[in-house]
Amino acid sequence: MAQKEWVESEVVVDLEEPQLYKVIMWNDDYTTMDFVVEVLTDIFHKTQEEAMAIMLTIHERGKGICGTYTYEIAETKVHQTLKRARANDFPLRVTMEKE
Repeated sequence: MAQKEWVESEVVVDLEEPQLYKVIMWNDDYTTMDFVVEVLTDIFHKTQEEAMAIMLTIHERGKGICGTYTYEIAETKVHQTLKRARANDFPLRVTMEKE
């Protein structure tokens, strides 16, 4: 049986961190505060306290950051939020932007 010879090789891989995107929720005069808190806890996995703080920021400043994610995850969370808002007849606006 032939002897196997192990050869070490060095491979250099230059990996870049993925670009991150902020998911932003905007204030409006129709979407309830309770609904915003529900979305923040269910879709963005915030604690009740974190959700309340973000909701108050949205209410007082006109917008608030729900979280920062890779592109695909941010896009999914925006889609899930808008789908739930429309199903509940709320005109909630949610966007994403590069960090």
